[in-house]
Amino acid sequence: MVGGLTVVSFVALLWVIEAVDTVTDHRLDDNGIKPLDTEGLWGILFSPLLHADWQHLIANTGPALVLGFLMTLAGMGRFVAATAIIWLLGGLGTWLIGNVGMHCPYVAAYVRCQANHIGASGLIFGWLAFLIVFGFFTRKVWEIVVGVVVLLVYGSVLLGVLPGTPGVSWQGHLSGAVAGILAAYLLSGPERKARERRKRTSPNPYPAS
Repeated sequence: MVGGLTVVSFVALLWVIEAVDTVTDHRLDDNGIKPLDTEGLWGILFSPLLHADWQHLIANTGPALVLGFLMTLAGMGRFVAATAIIWLLGGLGTWLIGNVGMHCPYVAAYVRCQANHIGASGLIFGWLAFLIVFGFFTRKVWEIVVGVVVLLVYGSVLLGVLPGTPGVSWQGHLSGAVAGILAAYLLSGPERKARERRKRTSPNPYPAS
């Protein structure tokens, strides 16, 4: 109940922000991640809250609701921690590589554009990657099942980490996914340590003769 309400409230906040952004002639969108620009570092905090238009927000709303809710099933503490890791490290990764492959049209081939990355899709890709791998770190059956189901339903979305679609931040998707895998590994620490303790204390089934 609390998890579902939290995720719905977050998505509702995205809609409120987009409404304000629309009224102010999309001035908020300038606060995205601007790669390798020191002022653009602030965009790490704001980028997931901003969207280019209503179509962009609508495309992210469904996955955010579904994946966000599934994330809360691992516990609210882990949901908050994983979201923070993905938000900050995924944003930092986008800041570092966000200009890769960005070339200005009608200018010399080696002149690069200054990108401005906005949208919750980096966070969504992080949640997606987290859910797919978390069960394999914890070795809990139900979490493995959730990961497999998410992979079957949303697996094709992972192609978004590859370059090729103009106007799509594959850099943000890739950075978010990597951060999601890292978050899954870090937050599965208690289960991995418990598994190691059991291995050390369990009797050897093949004692030396």
